[in-house]
Amino acid sequence: MKRRARILSAMVVVASIGGYAQSAPPATAQTGSPAAEQTSTSAQPVAEQHSKHHKNSKGAGAEVGSGAGDIGKGVGKGAGDVAKGTGKGAVDLVTLHPVNAATDIGKGAGKAGGHVAVGTVKGTGKVVKGTGKAIKKIF
Repeated sequence: MKRRARILSAMVVVASIGGYAQSAPPATAQTGSPAAEQTSTSAQPVAEQHSKHHKNSKGAGAEVGSGAGDIGKGVGKGAGDVAKGTGKGAVDLVTLHPVNAATDIGKGAGKAGGHVAVGTVKGTGKVVKGTGKAIKKIF
């Protein structure tokens, strides 16, 4: 009995969706007069015209959280670069290439510094922006 009721309700939903899709507004005949063209072009709702330019902005908490995430990403990438450079340097040192070892360690440290700096600057900017939004909301 429950199965029949479910099937029947599913059929009603499908039929109503099909009927909704077929009930589109009828197309108006084009008369070719400029007055008819003007009324059809200016009939767009105002809200629909402005919705294209509306940008959703993050809240204060989301902005601060995103900034903290950027700082964490920068530190993570930097740690990965240090480990990579140290690993390559260790291999070069074991294979008796001390100049290459020093170069690899230096490259890893340089890349790490760059990633940490970029992540910190991006993250700090977002944290400051979020804090400003929070303070603005209070006052």
